[in-house]
Amino acid sequence: MNPVADTVIFFGKFLYYFLESLVLKVIPKRKKDVSGEIVLITGAGSGLGRLLAMHFASHGAILVLWDINQEGNMETCRLVKQKGDVKVFAYKCDCSNRTEVYRVADQVREEVGDVTILVNNAGIVTGKSFLNTPDHMVEKSFFVNAISHFWTCKAFLPAMVKANHGHLVCISSIAGIVGINGLSDYSSSKFAAFGFAESLFFELTMVMKTKIKSTIVCPYFIKTGMFEGCTTKYSFLLPLLEQEYVAKTIFNAILEEQVYILIPKFAYLAVLLKQMISPKMMIALGEYLGVDTCMTSFIGRAKAEALQMEAERKQQ
Repeated sequence: MNPVADTVIFFGKFLYYFLESLVLKVIPKRKKDVSGEIVLITGAGSGLGRLLAMHFASHGAILVLWDINQEGNMETCRLVKQKGDVKVFAYKCDCSNRTEVYRVADQVREEVGDVTILVNNAGIVTGKSFLNTPDHMVEKSFFVNAISHFWTCKAFLPAMVKANHGHLVCISSIAGIVGINGLSDYSSSKFAAFGFAESLFFELTMVMKTKIKSTIVCPYFIKTGMFEGCTTKYSFLLPLLEQEYVAKTIFNAILEEQVYILIPKFAYLAVLLKQMISPKMMIALGEYLGVDTCMTSFIGRAKAEALQMEAERKQQ
């Protein structure tokens, strides 16, 4: 191994890929066709998962919907079918349960075929301070938000590798690259999901030399109900994100085969600053952005739905 030759080759590749990225900023590469692709979305019964299903359905994909909430999943299935002649299959699956993931995965292979696009979207949030977070919820957060990705990828990646074709999508979070107070279990599990997806991306690309694509998504708080009650201090910098905007951005990133996507764009600057400034400067920035108080009024989806039902009952 010649270090001089290696260095010359490295700088040649680095310059070439830098110029390529500049060109693609001006002239985006052609978006890939997902018609006929078998797309499995976890957490498809509501929110972002449902909207992503609608986008894929509009582009002719064959949909496999997974959710622990069968009622919500069937509603997504119904809405997808309104798009026209769309093949859609709904399965009840607790992604935190390894045995159940493998069992339902076998069922999908038999009834639908080999999954070619896997969207790991299922997630939960506790929204409590560290010392007030029950142990079982810490475990649940990791099983749903991160460890389930191991099981789904173990189940469906072998067929992608054999065909040398596929796409893995990880829905992580800004909280998966920058720690946020009041989200210790959620943030750490999303860090784990990000790390797993990135590690697998490098393994598939650098070691196995496959054509399997990866997209790692890190959005700020989305108005799905999951973060009901969360606030933002300066919405022009860190807005609470609209569901449809996030879904469309993610879908376009998948079609363009982007590896990393942070939403909103200000997040790129925040992540860069994190690596450059002192911890005290980072705390000052966090206080300026309202990160210290963003979870103060958090109630979450379950409590929000309970409050709504109570309000409706009183009106009757």
